[in-house]
Amino acid sequence: MTTATQTAPAIHTAHIFKLLAIAAVSFLTLVDLFATQAILPSLAVAYDVSPGVMGSAVNLCTLGMAAAGLAVALLNRRIDRRLGVALSLACLTIPTLLLAFMPDLTWFAGLRLLQGVFMSAAFTLTITYIAETATADFIAAALAAYVTGNVASNLFGRLMSAAIADHLGLPANFVIFAGLNLLGALLAFFLLKGRMMTKPSETAVRLADVFAQPSLNASFAIGFLILFVFIGTFTYVNFVLTRAPISLSTMQLGFVYFVFVPSIIATPFAGLASNRFGARRVIALSLLVALFGLSASLVPDLNFILVALVFLAAGTFFAQAAATGYVSRSSGAARGAAGGIYLASYYSGGLIGSIVIGQVFDQLGWTAVVIVLGLALVAGCALAVFLRAPDSKLTSER
Repeated sequence: MTTATQTAPAIHTAHIFKLLAIAAVSFLTLVDLFATQAILPSLAVAYDVSPGVMGSAVNLCTLGMAAAGLAVALLNRRIDRRLGVALSLACLTIPTLLLAFMPDLTWFAGLRLLQGVFMSAAFTLTITYIAETATADFIAAALAAYVTGNVASNLFGRLMSAAIADHLGLPANFVIFAGLNLLGALLAFFLLKGRMMTKPSETAVRLADVFAQPSLNASFAIGFLILFVFIGTFTYVNFVLTRAPISLSTMQLGFVYFVFVPSIIATPFAGLASNRFGARRVIALSLLVALFGLSASLVPDLNFILVALVFLAAGTFFAQAAATGYVSRSSGAARGAAGGIYLASYYSGGLIGSIVIGQVFDQLGWTAVVIVLGLALVAGCALAVFLRAPDSKLTSER
């Protein structure tokens, strides 16, 4: 009895430490993706281009993320998880540092593309690491912790970027974030440890199994639509907020991203909600919450837009956490391949969203943007109907 009493707190503490480590690595993996969006208006002025052109250049990293997601899906069984994450984040420091020299727009876009490759490789391998080292009852919490770190990077990355650019200039912003990338590499190398609970999958065989599952294909499409809406909203709402009648400064724009605080609080519960109510129901309801928020952004008032962004962020992040967990649980031994395909689809949605919504915003304005994004959320809700319980052919191989 005494031994059990002494062991339980140790196990609980170990789990908490691992969740914090996972969240920290997630934060430092994706902080570059979102931080640059906070300084989009400043970058558009510096490069003397339209919002649509600058938004597409900044979000070109999602093309690199999609490509790297597919590459990891094909090669994941040959890559050491911990070492792969650490090396990807170490390599990420190079393009981030080069951005500090403010190259011409073509080189800027190319460096953002390269950032995306390394961010996605680290992201995909970390999710695979979680799936292969976490116990069945811990995996939902671990994946939710990873997405929570992702949410936190949205808030604090944007705040840091806006503050640094406002006080020290754009070049200093990229130098400091390169340092954060290096810190992420060190944390991944020293903190991502654990015994392998399952063996890496034989990818060449598993890809066919993955694409044979309609429910997994539906989850890939949902991932596409989630980032399509998120990037489309949070890239171009910056210009709505910095133009009349709201006219926020760069520093004030940074404070807008406190709208992510409710998401940081809510997202860790996505795994619990999915286990209790099912991923299909959770994803559909989350996207409806996002749709409600999106509609409120049509009112040209700061308070309405802030409330809109709170609901949209909470809804999309909760849906993303539920969808990520669903893919991991439903793909069994093919989780490495399925995770890579999901992230490739997810980041493709971000790229297409930045390009398409950029053109809609430049040509037709914010109201048209809201209509297009609203249709995407409705489509996501419809696709959630196709999510089913994990297929026995895949999950039996856990």
